[in-house]
Amino acid sequence: MNQNKLFNRTRWKLAISYAAVMGLILSLLGFGVYKAIAHAHWVALDRELESVAGTLHDSLELKLQQPGRLEPIVNELLPNLRLIGVNGIKEQLPSRHTLSAINQSYYYIRLFDKSGNLIATAGAYPEKLPPTFNSQNWQTITDSTGNIYHQISVSLHTQNQENWGYFQVGRSLQDFNDYLSTVRLVLKLGLPTALILVGFSSWWLAGLAMKPIYASYRQIQQFTADAAHELRTPLAASQATVESGLLMSELDEKEAREILRTVERQNRRLTQLVADLLLLARMDNQPIPDRPQLCCLNDLVSDLVEELAAMAIAREVALTSELPVHQPLTVIGDSNQLYRLVFNLIVNAIQYTSPGGKVTVILEKSDHLVVIHVQDTGCGIAAEDQKQIFDRFYRVNSSRDRVTGGSGLGLAIAQAIALAHGGSLTVQSKLGTGSIFTLRFRERNAALMNDAMNHGVIGTS
Repeated sequence: MNQNKLFNRTRWKLAISYAAVMGLILSLLGFGVYKAIAHAHWVALDRELESVAGTLHDSLELKLQQPGRLEPIVNELLPNLRLIGVNGIKEQLPSRHTLSAINQSYYYIRLFDKSGNLIATAGAYPEKLPPTFNSQNWQTITDSTGNIYHQISVSLHTQNQENWGYFQVGRSLQDFNDYLSTVRLVLKLGLPTALILVGFSSWWLAGLAMKPIYASYRQIQQFTADAAHELRTPLAASQATVESGLLMSELDEKEAREILRTVERQNRRLTQLVADLLLLARMDNQPIPDRPQLCCLNDLVSDLVEELAAMAIAREVALTSELPVHQPLTVIGDSNQLYRLVFNLIVNAIQYTSPGGKVTVILEKSDHLVVIHVQDTGCGIAAEDQKQIFDRFYRVNSSRDRVTGGSGLGLAIAQAIALAHGGSLTVQSKLGTGSIFTLRFRERNAALMNDAMNHGVIGTS
Protein backbone atom coordinates (compact mmCIF):
# COMPACT_ATOMS: atom_id res chain seq x y z
CA MET A 1 0.00 0.00 0.00
CA ASN A 2 2.87 2.38 0.78
CA GLN A 3 4.17 2.01 -2.78
CA ASN A 4 0.92 3.32 -4.20
CA LYS A 5 1.25 7.11 -4.42
CA LEU A 6 -2.50 7.75 -4.23
CA PHE A 7 -3.00 5.68 -1.09
CA ASN A 8 0.24 6.85 0.47
CA ARG A 9 -0.76 10.49 -0.04
CA THR A 10 -4.24 9.79 1.31
CA ARG A 11 -2.75 8.04 4.31
CA TRP A 12 -0.57 11.06 5.04
CA LYS A 13 -3.58 13.36 4.79
CA LEU A 14 -5.61 11.17 7.13
CA ALA A 15 -2.74 10.93 9.62
CA ILE A 16 -2.18 14.69 9.60
CA SER A 17 -5.91 15.31 9.98
CA TYR A 18 -6.14 12.86 12.90
CA ALA A 19 -3.07 14.41 14.54
CA ALA A 20 -4.37 17.96 14.04
CA VAL A 21 -7.77 17.16 15.49
CA MET A 22 -6.29 15.26 18.42
CA GLY A 23 -3.74 18.02 18.97
CA LEU A 24 -6.52 20.60 19.12
CA ILE A 25 -8.54 18.42 21.49
CA LEU A 26 -5.53 17.77 23.73
CA SER A 27 -4.63 21.48 23.74
CA LEU A 28 -8.14 22.47 24.73
CA LEU A 29 -8.21 19.70 27.31
CA GLY A 30 -4.84 20.79 28.73
CA PHE A 31 -5.98 24.41 28.88
CA GLY A 32 -9.18 23.33 30.60
CA VAL A 33 -7.28 21.19 33.11
CA TYR A 34 -4.92 24.07 33.86
CA LYS A 35 -7.81 26.48 34.37
CA ALA A 36 -9.65 23.96 36.55
CA ILE A 37 -6.57 23.39 38.74
CA ALA A 38 -5.92 27.13 39.05
CA HIS A 39 -9.55 27.82 39.92
CA ALA A 40 -9.69 24.98 42.46
CA HIS A 41 -6.53 26.21 44.20
CA TRP A 42 -7.73 29.80 44.12
CA VAL A 43 -11.05 28.82 45.72
CA ALA A 44 -9.21 26.77 48.34
CA LEU A 45 -6.93 29.75 49.04
CA ASP A 46 -9.92 32.07 49.49
CA ARG A 47 -11.61 29.63 51.84
CA GLU A 48 -8.43 29.25 53.83
CA LEU A 49 -8.04 33.02 54.16
CA GLU A 50 -11.70 33.37 55.15
CA SER A 51 -11.33 30.68 57.78
CA VAL A 52 -8.17 32.19 59.30
CA ALA A 53 -9.54 35.74 59.15
CA GLY A 54 -12.86 34.73 60.65
CA THR A 55 -11.29 32.85 63.55
CA LEU A 56 -8.86 35.63 64.42
CA HIS A 57 -11.50 38.32 63.93
CA ASP A 58 -13.86 36.69 66.41
CA SER A 59 -11.03 36.17 68.90
CA LEU A 60 -9.80 39.78 68.60
CA GLU A 61 -13.21 41.41 69.00
CA LEU A 62 -13.64 39.68 72.40
CA LYS A 63 -10.49 41.45 73.67
CA LEU A 64 -10.71 44.95 72.15
CA GLN A 65 -12.04 47.61 74.59
CA GLN A 66 -11.18 51.00 73.05
CA PRO A 67 -11.13 52.06 69.38
CA GLY A 68 -7.64 52.19 67.86
CA ARG A 69 -5.97 50.66 70.93
CA LEU A 70 -4.43 47.17 71.19
CA GLU A 71 -4.76 45.45 74.52
CA PRO A 72 -1.71 43.55 75.87
CA ILE A 73 -3.64 40.28 75.72
CA VAL A 74 -3.60 40.56 71.92
CA ASN A 75 0.06 39.50 72.07
CA GLU A 76 -1.14 36.00 72.99
CA LEU A 77 -3.14 35.74 69.78
CA LEU A 78 -0.82 37.22 67.19
CA PRO A 79 2.76 36.03 66.72
CA ASN A 80 5.49 38.53 65.95
CA LEU A 81 3.17 41.42 66.79
CA ARG A 82 4.90 44.69 66.09
CA LEU A 83 3.45 48.11 66.69
CA ILE A 84 4.32 50.72 64.14
CA GLY A 85 6.88 53.14 65.71
CA VAL A 86 7.27 50.97 68.83
CA ASN A 87 10.12 48.44 69.33
CA GLY A 88 10.89 45.85 71.92
CA ILE A 89 7.52 44.09 72.06
CA LYS A 90 8.09 40.71 73.58
CA GLU A 91 7.12 37.84 71.27
CA GLN A 92 5.13 34.99 72.80
CA LEU A 93 4.49 31.57 71.33
CA PRO A 94 0.94 30.94 70.21
CA SER A 95 -1.20 28.84 72.46
CA ARG A 96 -4.26 28.40 70.20
CA HIS A 97 -4.73 26.22 67.18
CA THR A 98 -5.98 29.23 65.22
CA LEU A 99 -2.43 30.54 65.07
CA SER A 100 -1.05 27.56 63.16
CA ALA A 101 -1.64 29.15 59.77
CA ILE A 102 -0.23 32.50 60.87
CA ASN A 103 2.99 30.79 61.89
CA GLN A 104 3.57 29.81 58.26
CA SER A 105 6.15 31.93 56.46
CA TYR A 106 3.68 33.16 53.83
CA TYR A 107 0.94 34.62 56.13
CA TYR A 108 0.79 38.15 57.55
CA ILE A 109 -1.68 40.34 59.50
CA ARG A 110 -2.20 44.10 59.39
CA LEU A 111 -4.30 46.24 61.76
CA PHE A 112 -5.60 49.68 60.73
CA ASP A 113 -7.46 52.29 62.79
CA LYS A 114 -10.72 53.89 61.69
CA SER A 115 -8.84 56.41 59.55
CA GLY A 116 -6.97 53.71 57.63
CA ASN A 117 -3.63 54.29 59.35
CA LEU A 118 -1.46 51.21 59.88
CA ILE A 119 -1.19 50.43 63.62
CA ALA A 120 0.46 47.04 63.83
CA THR A 121 1.60 44.03 61.84
CA ALA A 122 2.04 40.38 62.72
CA GLY A 123 3.18 37.13 61.16
CA ALA A 124 5.56 37.08 58.18
CA TYR A 125 4.89 40.65 57.20
CA PRO A 126 6.69 41.71 54.00
CA GLU A 127 8.47 45.01 54.62
CA LYS A 128 8.12 46.21 51.01
CA LEU A 129 4.33 45.96 51.04
CA PRO A 130 2.66 49.40 50.66
CA PRO A 131 1.15 50.47 54.03
CA THR A 132 -1.91 52.09 52.47
CA PHE A 133 -5.35 50.75 53.32
CA ASN A 134 -7.96 49.75 50.75
CA SER A 135 -11.50 49.15 51.93
CA GLN A 136 -12.18 46.43 49.31
CA ASN A 137 -13.02 43.08 50.84
CA TRP A 138 -10.68 41.02 48.60
CA GLN A 139 -7.45 42.37 47.15
CA THR A 140 -4.52 41.06 45.17
CA ILE A 141 -1.55 43.40 45.50
CA THR A 142 2.08 43.49 44.42
CA ASP A 143 5.02 44.82 46.39
CA SER A 144 7.93 46.81 45.00
CA THR A 145 9.91 43.67 44.13
CA GLY A 146 7.08 42.10 42.12
CA ASN A 147 5.93 39.58 44.76
CA ILE A 148 2.15 39.03 44.67
CA TYR A 149 -0.08 38.79 47.76
CA HIS A 150 -3.73 38.00 48.26
CA GLN A 151 -5.56 39.43 51.28
CA ILE A 152 -8.98 39.88 52.87
CA SER A 153 -10.09 42.94 54.86
CA VAL A 154 -12.76 42.93 57.60
CA SER A 155 -13.88 45.59 60.04
CA LEU A 156 -13.19 45.25 63.77
CA HIS A 157 -15.43 46.30 66.69
CA THR A 158 -14.87 46.61 70.40
CA GLN A 159 -16.69 44.65 73.05
CA ASN A 160 -19.25 47.49 73.11
CA GLN A 161 -19.80 47.22 69.34
CA GLU A 162 -17.89 50.45 68.65
CA ASN A 163 -16.03 50.73 65.37
CA TRP A 164 -12.40 49.88 66.23
CA GLY A 165 -10.79 49.82 62.79
CA TYR A 166 -9.85 47.25 60.21
CA PHE A 167 -8.20 43.87 60.19
CA GLN A 168 -6.39 42.34 57.22
CA VAL A 169 -5.12 38.79 56.72
CA GLY A 170 -2.98 38.14 53.67
CA ARG A 171 -0.62 35.60 52.31
CA SER A 172 2.08 35.35 49.68
CA LEU A 173 1.12 33.70 46.39
CA GLN A 174 4.65 32.44 45.79
CA ASP A 175 3.79 28.79 46.53
CA PHE A 176 0.61 29.12 44.49
CA ASN A 177 2.48 30.52 41.50
CA ASP A 178 5.23 27.91 41.85
CA TYR A 179 2.64 25.15 41.76
CA LEU A 180 0.99 26.61 38.65
CA SER A 181 4.41 27.00 37.02
CA THR A 182 5.01 23.30 37.61
CA VAL A 183 1.63 22.47 36.09
CA ARG A 184 2.43 24.63 33.04
CA LEU A 185 5.82 22.96 32.66
CA VAL A 186 4.22 19.52 32.78
CA LEU A 187 1.67 20.57 30.15
CA LYS A 188 4.34 22.16 27.94
CA LEU A 189 6.42 18.99 28.03
CA GLY A 190 3.50 16.58 28.00
CA LEU A 191 1.59 18.12 25.09
CA PRO A 192 4.42 17.81 22.49
CA THR A 193 5.12 14.27 23.71
CA ALA A 194 1.45 13.41 23.41
CA LEU A 195 1.33 14.95 19.93
CA ILE A 196 4.30 12.85 18.83
CA LEU A 197 2.57 9.71 20.10
CA VAL A 198 -0.67 10.84 18.47
CA GLY A 199 1.20 11.37 15.20
CA PHE A 200 2.57 7.83 15.17
CA SER A 201 -0.80 6.44 16.29
CA SER A 202 -2.57 8.44 13.57
CA TRP A 203 -0.22 7.05 10.92
CA TRP A 204 -0.87 3.52 12.17
CA LEU A 205 -4.64 4.02 12.46
CA ALA A 206 -4.81 5.61 9.00
CA GLY A 207 -3.05 2.57 7.57
CA LEU A 208 -5.34 0.25 9.51
CA ALA A 209 -8.45 2.12 8.31
CA MET A 210 -7.29 2.07 4.71
CA LYS A 211 -6.41 -1.63 4.58
CA PRO A 212 -9.93 -2.81 3.64
CA ILE A 213 -10.25 0.09 1.19
CA TYR A 214 -6.93 -0.81 -0.39
CA ALA A 215 -7.93 -4.47 -0.49
CA SER A 216 -11.16 -3.52 -2.27
CA TYR A 217 -9.20 -1.28 -4.62
CA ARG A 218 -6.80 -4.11 -5.44
CA GLN A 219 -9.71 -6.49 -5.90
CA ILE A 220 -11.40 -4.06 -8.28
CA GLN A 221 -8.11 -3.60 -10.13
CA GLN A 222 -7.67 -7.36 -10.44
CA PHE A 223 -11.30 -7.84 -11.39
CA THR A 224 -11.06 -5.15 -14.08
CA ALA A 225 -7.87 -6.66 -15.48
CA ASP A 226 -9.32 -10.18 -15.47
CA ALA A 227 -12.59 -9.04 -17.00
CA ALA A 228 -10.74 -7.12 -19.71
CA HIS A 229 -8.59 -10.17 -20.41
CA GLU A 230 -11.58 -12.51 -20.58
CA LEU A 231 -13.49 -10.15 -22.83
CA ARG A 232 -10.46 -9.55 -25.04
CA THR A 233 -9.89 -13.27 -25.72
CA PRO A 234 -13.15 -14.01 -27.58
CA LEU A 235 -13.10 -10.59 -29.21
CA ALA A 236 -9.56 -11.14 -30.46
CA ALA A 237 -10.46 -14.61 -31.72
CA SER A 238 -13.50 -13.25 -33.57
CA GLN A 239 -11.48 -10.38 -35.00
CA ALA A 240 -8.75 -12.73 -36.19
CA THR A 241 -11.29 -15.05 -37.79
CA VAL A 242 -13.04 -12.21 -39.59
CA GLU A 243 -9.74 -10.70 -40.78
CA SER A 244 -8.53 -14.03 -42.10
CA GLY A 245 -11.80 -14.41 -44.01
CA LEU A 246 -11.49 -10.93 -45.46
CA LEU A 247 -7.98 -11.68 -46.71
CA MET A 248 -9.31 -14.55 -48.83
CA SER A 249 -10.15 -13.54 -52.37
CA GLU A 250 -12.96 -16.03 -52.58
CA LEU A 251 -14.87 -17.98 -49.96
CA ASP A 252 -16.77 -21.13 -50.67
CA GLU A 253 -19.79 -22.07 -48.62
CA LYS A 254 -17.87 -24.51 -46.39
CA GLU A 255 -15.22 -21.95 -45.46
CA ALA A 256 -17.84 -19.27 -44.83
CA ARG A 257 -19.82 -21.56 -42.57
CA GLU A 258 -16.65 -22.49 -40.65
CA ILE A 259 -15.84 -18.82 -40.10
CA LEU A 260 -19.40 -18.13 -38.97
CA ARG A 261 -19.33 -21.08 -36.59
CA THR A 262 -16.08 -19.78 -35.07
CA VAL A 263 -17.51 -16.29 -34.66
CA GLU A 264 -20.73 -17.73 -33.25
CA ARG A 265 -18.80 -19.86 -30.73
CA GLN A 266 -16.72 -16.90 -29.55
CA ASN A 267 -19.81 -14.70 -29.45
CA ARG A 268 -21.61 -17.28 -27.33
CA ARG A 269 -18.67 -17.38 -24.94
CA LEU A 270 -18.62 -13.58 -24.78
CA THR A 271 -22.39 -13.47 -24.19
CA GLN A 272 -22.12 -16.00 -21.38
CA LEU A 273 -19.30 -14.05 -19.74
CA VAL A 274 -21.27 -10.79 -19.88
CA ALA A 275 -24.36 -12.56 -18.52
CA ASP A 276 -22.32 -13.94 -15.61
CA LEU A 277 -20.93 -10.52 -14.82
CA LEU A 278 -24.40 -8.97 -14.95
CA LEU A 279 -25.72 -11.70 -12.64
CA LEU A 280 -23.00 -11.00 -10.08
CA ALA A 281 -23.66 -7.27 -10.32
CA ARG A 282 -27.41 -7.76 -9.79
CA MET A 283 -26.80 -10.02 -6.82
CA ASP A 284 -24.50 -7.44 -5.24
CA ASN A 285 -27.26 -4.82 -5.50
CA GLN A 286 -30.33 -7.00 -4.86
CA PRO A 287 -29.34 -10.43 -3.54
CA ILE A 288 -32.82 -11.57 -2.48
CA PRO A 289 -35.78 -11.65 -4.91
CA ASP A 290 -38.87 -9.59 -4.13
CA ARG A 291 -41.21 -12.60 -4.28
CA PRO A 292 -39.23 -15.73 -3.35
CA GLN A 293 -40.41 -19.09 -4.57
CA LEU A 294 -40.61 -22.49 -2.95
CA CYS A 295 -37.97 -24.81 -4.39
CA CYS A 296 -37.82 -28.55 -3.72
CA LEU A 297 -34.18 -29.58 -3.62
CA ASN A 298 -35.04 -33.26 -4.17
CA ASP A 299 -36.47 -32.46 -7.62
CA LEU A 300 -33.70 -29.98 -8.36
CA VAL A 301 -30.91 -32.50 -7.70
CA SER A 302 -32.66 -35.28 -9.64
CA ASP A 303 -33.28 -33.03 -12.65
CA LEU A 304 -29.68 -31.79 -12.74
CA VAL A 305 -28.17 -35.27 -12.47
CA GLU A 306 -30.39 -36.39 -15.34
CA GLU A 307 -29.66 -33.29 -17.42
CA LEU A 308 -25.87 -33.45 -16.96
CA ALA A 309 -25.63 -37.21 -17.48
CA ALA A 310 -24.77 -36.70 -21.16
CA MET A 311 -21.90 -34.35 -20.27
CA ALA A 312 -20.60 -36.84 -17.72
CA ILE A 313 -20.76 -39.71 -20.22
CA ALA A 314 -18.90 -37.62 -22.80
CA ARG A 315 -16.09 -37.12 -20.30
CA GLU A 316 -16.26 -40.77 -19.17
CA VAL A 317 -17.26 -39.77 -15.63
CA ALA A 318 -19.86 -41.62 -13.55
CA LEU A 319 -22.48 -39.17 -12.25
CA THR A 320 -24.81 -40.47 -9.52
CA SER A 321 -27.05 -39.05 -6.80
CA GLU A 322 -27.88 -40.19 -3.28
CA LEU A 323 -31.11 -39.05 -1.63
CA PRO A 324 -31.27 -40.85 1.73
CA VAL A 325 -34.08 -38.58 2.96
CA HIS A 326 -37.45 -39.44 1.41
CA GLN A 327 -39.32 -36.38 2.67
CA PRO A 328 -39.23 -33.26 0.49
CA LEU A 329 -36.45 -30.85 1.46
CA THR A 330 -37.37 -27.35 0.44
CA VAL A 331 -35.91 -23.90 0.63
CA ILE A 332 -37.37 -20.50 -0.11
CA GLY A 333 -35.61 -18.40 -2.72
CA ASP A 334 -35.10 -17.88 -6.41
CA SER A 335 -35.44 -21.25 -8.11
CA ASN A 336 -33.40 -20.15 -11.14
CA GLN A 337 -30.53 -19.00 -8.96
CA LEU A 338 -30.60 -22.19 -6.87
CA TYR A 339 -30.62 -24.21 -10.07
CA ARG A 340 -27.61 -22.25 -11.32
CA LEU A 341 -25.85 -22.79 -7.99
CA VAL A 342 -26.06 -26.58 -7.98
CA PHE A 343 -25.50 -26.69 -11.75
CA ASN A 344 -22.18 -24.86 -11.40
CA LEU A 345 -21.01 -27.18 -8.62
CA ILE A 346 -21.81 -30.36 -10.59
CA VAL A 347 -20.30 -29.04 -13.84
CA ASN A 348 -17.18 -27.95 -11.98
CA ALA A 349 -16.85 -31.43 -10.45
CA ILE A 350 -17.27 -33.16 -13.84
CA GLN A 351 -14.73 -30.90 -15.56
CA TYR A 352 -12.07 -31.52 -12.91
CA THR A 353 -12.57 -35.28 -12.71
CA SER A 354 -10.39 -37.46 -14.90
CA PRO A 355 -11.95 -40.11 -17.18
CA GLY A 356 -12.94 -43.13 -15.15
CA GLY A 357 -13.67 -41.00 -12.09
CA LYS A 358 -16.89 -40.50 -10.22
CA VAL A 359 -19.07 -37.55 -9.17
CA THR A 360 -21.71 -38.05 -6.49
CA VAL A 361 -24.41 -35.59 -5.46
CA ILE A 362 -25.78 -36.21 -1.95
CA LEU A 363 -28.85 -34.50 -0.49
CA GLU A 364 -29.46 -34.93 3.24
CA LYS A 365 -30.76 -33.31 6.40
CA SER A 366 -28.36 -32.79 9.29
CA ASP A 367 -28.70 -30.83 12.54
CA HIS A 368 -31.62 -28.71 11.35
CA LEU A 369 -29.81 -28.03 8.09
CA VAL A 370 -30.51 -29.00 4.51
CA VAL A 371 -27.17 -30.14 3.06
CA ILE A 372 -26.02 -30.86 -0.49
CA HIS A 373 -22.63 -32.53 -1.02
CA VAL A 374 -21.03 -32.57 -4.48
CA GLN A 375 -18.20 -35.09 -4.21
CA ASP A 376 -15.71 -35.94 -6.94
CA THR A 377 -12.61 -38.08 -7.35
CA GLY A 378 -10.76 -35.47 -9.37
CA CYS A 379 -7.32 -33.91 -9.03
CA GLY A 380 -8.15 -32.02 -5.81
CA ILE A 381 -7.28 -28.50 -4.73
CA ALA A 382 -4.17 -27.41 -2.86
CA ALA A 383 -4.66 -25.94 0.62
CA GLU A 384 -3.27 -22.55 -0.41
CA ASP A 385 -5.80 -22.32 -3.27
CA GLN A 386 -8.88 -23.29 -1.28
CA LYS A 387 -9.31 -19.82 0.22
CA GLN A 388 -9.28 -18.19 -3.23
CA ILE A 389 -11.30 -20.51 -5.43
CA PHE A 390 -14.47 -18.50 -4.74
CA ASP A 391 -12.84 -15.27 -5.96
CA ARG A 392 -13.96 -13.96 -9.31
CA PHE A 393 -11.78 -15.06 -12.25
CA TYR A 394 -9.56 -17.17 -10.00
CA ARG A 395 -8.36 -20.43 -11.53
CA VAL A 396 -6.44 -23.20 -9.85
CA ASN A 397 -5.19 -24.47 -13.21
CA SER A 398 -5.45 -21.71 -15.78
CA SER A 399 -4.30 -23.74 -18.76
CA ARG A 400 -6.82 -26.47 -18.05
CA ASP A 401 -9.61 -23.96 -17.73
CA ARG A 402 -8.79 -22.64 -21.17
CA VAL A 403 -9.40 -26.11 -22.56
CA THR A 404 -12.71 -26.52 -20.78
CA GLY A 405 -13.78 -22.98 -21.61
CA GLY A 406 -14.24 -21.82 -18.04
CA SER A 407 -13.97 -18.14 -17.15
CA GLY A 408 -13.33 -18.49 -13.41
CA LEU A 409 -16.76 -17.16 -12.46
CA GLY A 410 -18.64 -20.40 -11.79
CA LEU A 411 -17.69 -20.83 -8.13
CA ALA A 412 -17.92 -17.08 -7.49
CA ILE A 413 -21.51 -17.14 -8.75
CA ALA A 414 -22.24 -20.23 -6.66
CA GLN A 415 -20.88 -18.57 -3.53
CA ALA A 416 -22.86 -15.38 -4.18
CA ILE A 417 -26.13 -17.30 -4.67
CA ALA A 418 -25.54 -19.35 -1.51
CA LEU A 419 -24.92 -16.26 0.59
CA ALA A 420 -27.94 -14.49 -0.93
CA HIS A 421 -30.16 -17.35 0.26
CA GLY A 422 -28.76 -17.38 3.78
CA GLY A 423 -26.67 -20.47 3.14
CA SER A 424 -22.98 -21.31 3.07
CA LEU A 425 -20.69 -22.98 0.57
CA THR A 426 -17.49 -24.67 1.74
CA VAL A 427 -14.91 -26.99 0.25
CA GLN A 428 -12.83 -29.87 1.56
CA SER A 429 -10.14 -31.13 -0.76
CA LYS A 430 -6.83 -32.92 -0.93
CA LEU A 431 -4.53 -33.11 -3.90
CA GLY A 432 -4.88 -36.40 -5.76
CA THR A 433 -7.98 -37.60 -3.89
CA GLY A 434 -10.74 -35.23 -5.01
CA SER A 435 -12.94 -32.53 -3.52
CA ILE A 436 -16.21 -32.20 -1.62
CA PHE A 437 -18.23 -29.01 -2.03
CA THR A 438 -20.81 -28.69 0.73
CA LEU A 439 -23.84 -26.44 0.47
CA ARG A 440 -25.86 -25.77 3.63
CA PHE A 441 -29.18 -24.01 4.17
CA ARG A 442 -30.86 -23.35 7.47
CA GLU A 443 -33.94 -25.47 8.06
CA ARG A 444 -35.89 -22.34 8.96
CA ASN A 445 -36.29 -21.64 5.26
CA ALA A 446 -38.23 -24.86 4.88
CA ALA A 447 -40.17 -24.22 8.08
CA LEU A 448 -41.57 -21.02 6.60
CA MET A 449 -43.03 -22.89 3.65
CA ASN A 450 -46.53 -23.66 4.89
CA ASP A 451 -47.11 -20.25 6.48
CA ALA A 452 -45.85 -18.45 3.38
CA MET A 453 -48.01 -20.53 1.04
CA ASN A 454 -51.09 -20.04 3.20
CA HIS A 455 -50.67 -16.26 3.04
CA GLY A 456 -49.83 -16.23 -0.64
CA VAL A 457 -46.37 -14.75 -0.08
CA ILE A 458 -44.48 -17.27 -2.19
CA GLY A 459 -45.13 -19.26 -5.32
CA THR A 460 -44.10 -22.76 -6.28
CA SER A 461 -41.70 -24.01 -8.89
